[in-house]
Amino acid sequence: MKSTTPSVTTNVPAESTARPRSGSLREHLERTGILLVLAVLIVVFAVREPAFLNVDNLLSILQAVSIVALLGIGVTITLAAGGFDLSVGSVAATAQMVASYVLIVWHGGAWSAVLACLAFGVVAGLFNGVLITRLRVPDQLATLGTLFLLAGLQLIPTGGRSLATGTVLPDGTEATGSFPDLFLALGRSRLLDIVPLPVLLLAALTAVACFVMEATRWGRVIYAIGGNETAARLAGAPTARYRIAAYVASSTIAALGGVLIAARVGRGDVSAGHSLLLDAVTAALVGYAVWGAKRPNVLGTVVGAVFVGVLLNGLTMLNAPYYMQDFIKGVLLVFALAFTFSVGSRSGARG
Repeated sequence: MKSTTPSVTTNVPAESTARPRSGSLREHLERTGILLVLAVLIVVFAVREPAFLNVDNLLSILQAVSIVALLGIGVTITLAAGGFDLSVGSVAATAQMVASYVLIVWHGGAWSAVLACLAFGVVAGLFNGVLITRLRVPDQLATLGTLFLLAGLQLIPTGGRSLATGTVLPDGTEATGSFPDLFLALGRSRLLDIVPLPVLLLAALTAVACFVMEATRWGRVIYAIGGNETAARLAGAPTARYRIAAYVASSTIAALGGVLIAARVGRGDVSAGHSLLLDAVTAALVGYAVWGAKRPNVLGTVVGAVFVGVLLNGLTMLNAPYYMQDFIKGVLLVFALAFTFSVGSRSGARG
């Protein structure tokens, strides 16, 4: 009896050798799409404005994005847990007002101001976590409410004024304290007069957060909750406690960002934090496309923050009108993300 097996098996290698070549190219584009766009932006800005590649300018970009990246890391942790922290901008803005109040009104020391900010971040995170896990308020609505609550709360102690030495408070007294050099050094000092301290803090926190999220049980459970909270609960994970911990981590990191803002500007600025939320969320979402991760990841978020920082810095150096910058940023981000995800979805469909 004649067998047809040989004719079937001889066709397999032809298909298997044809598909991987196309698939590998698509996979490569999926993994490096955002990085390629970032490289193209750097080349274009460097050609149009050679000073763009100056070391001081590159370090200034990193210093500018350090706070956005910090807030983005917090957003990433809550996204990994299946949530979405929209309050990080207000937490950072309120924290820098807390630091200013401790220093200028209460005449506290630098470390007292830092600890007060971090304690405030923990309380804000617990507040969000309780709203979400105990009162069953949806994540976006709960953190949106916290956003508006803190945006108004930070204005009350100063009557809506920025806080600096000599500011007259609502009760008629004058704030006579000042920012000590030790506190200002957190936002202004440089290692070996080269690398800004906020950049070093970002690098350290990124390393810790990457390790915790990718290599520890805590991180694996967080991702499991984000993937399927019911399954994680049935597997024995205390999902409510983990979700609260995610929001506490997010708000505490945002409060650290507020410390750096206050240390950098040297006053409590009521306008601080207005654009931080959108930039932090942008960085976290761009992180989905870095290396084709398609999930919240800390390293991708930092790359996303650098992407946004390079874009804004380059547009500024090229004297692009300020009213065009958000539009150009949106166009490039949408193009980069659409390209990356469409390539990934096509390769997945063909595989």
